[in-house]
Amino acid sequence: MSLVLDEEQVAADATADDTYRGLIERLSRQSVDKHFDAYADVAWDDPAMQIDPADPRWELWDDDPVGKTQWYKSLPQPQRAHIGLHRVVTAMKIGVQFESVLKRGLLDYATTLPNNSPEFRYLYHEVIEEAQHSLMFQEFVNRSGFDPPGLPWDMRLGARFVVHLARWFPPLFFMFVLGGEDPIDYTQRRALRSGHENHPLLERIMRIHVTEEARHLSFARHYLRHEVPKLGRVRRAILALATPRLLGEMAQQMLLPSADLLKEHGMTKRRLNEEVAMDEAQQFVKDSVGKVRRLCVELGLVGPVAKRLWKGVGLWDEPVAPKAPAAAA
Repeated sequence: MSLVLDEEQVAADATADDTYRGLIERLSRQSVDKHFDAYADVAWDDPAMQIDPADPRWELWDDDPVGKTQWYKSLPQPQRAHIGLHRVVTAMKIGVQFESVLKRGLLDYATTLPNNSPEFRYLYHEVIEEAQHSLMFQEFVNRSGFDPPGLPWDMRLGARFVVHLARWFPPLFFMFVLGGEDPIDYTQRRALRSGHENHPLLERIMRIHVTEEARHLSFARHYLRHEVPKLGRVRRAILALATPRLLGEMAQQMLLPSADLLKEHGMTKRRLNEEVAMDEAQQFVKDSVGKVRRLCVELGLVGPVAKRLWKGVGLWDEPVAPKAPAAAA
C-alpha cells in the first residue's frame, strides 16, 4: 500500500515539476515577444513629455495620504503640483535602488543553477527588463530637476544583506522581491484605472512597468509555491517570521511619504496624522500586500506567532469569506 502511495506521490511531483518548467519557459517566450526599451519606447524629447513642475497633472491623487489633507488642498496650485512631482521622483529613485538589489540577487541566484535549468534563461530576461526599468526611472529623475536620496542610509546598508539571501535562502529573497514589487504594482494599476489625468510621461512609464512586472510577479509567486513546500521545519519557521517584518518595512518605504519629504514642504508626520484618518492610509498599505499575504496563508506560513507579527506591523487583514451562492428560486 505504501509503495503505491509513494509511486503516486512521485508521479504527482513529476507533473508539478513539468507544469512549473512549462510556466517558466512560457514567461521566457513572453519576454522575447513583448518587451520594451527605455529609450526606443519612451518619447523623452517629445514636447508633450516635457516635465513642468507646475503642471496640474502632477497633483497628488485623491486617495494619497498627503493629498487628502486640508493643508495640501489649501496650497497654491503650482505648489501642489511641485509636491506631487517630488513624490513621484522620490518613488522613482527608490525604484532604481530596489531594482539594483533585485538584479544583483537574481544574478547571484542564477550562478547556483545547474546547466539546462529553465530558470537561468528566465532570470536573465528579468534582469534585462529590470535594467530597462532602472534606466527609465533614473532618466525621469534626471529630467525632473530634483535630487532625491531615495532610501534612508540604514535600508541601503541592509540591502547588501538582502543580495546574499538570493544565494543562501532564495525563498526569503523572493519574498523580498514581492515586498518591493507588489505594492508598487498595486499602486500603479490603481492609478491607471482611477480616471485621474496622469502626465503622459508618467503614464507611459507606468504602463511599460506593469506589463513587464506581471511576468516578474508571476515567476516569484510560482517559485515560492514550488519551493516552500520543500523547506525543512527550521527554514519554514524563519520564512514565516521574517516575511511580515520584511514586508512591513518595504511597503511603508514604497507607499508612504518620508519625513524628509514632508519637512521640506512644511509638513510633519505628526500634523499628517492629525489631519488624515491614518486607518485609511494603513488600509491602503494592507491592500497593497494583499496578494503576498494570501500567498503566505496558502503556503501555511501564517501560524499563531506569525499572525501576531503581521498584526504588529499593521499588515494583517482577516480573509474575506466568499459569498454564498444565491438560493435557487
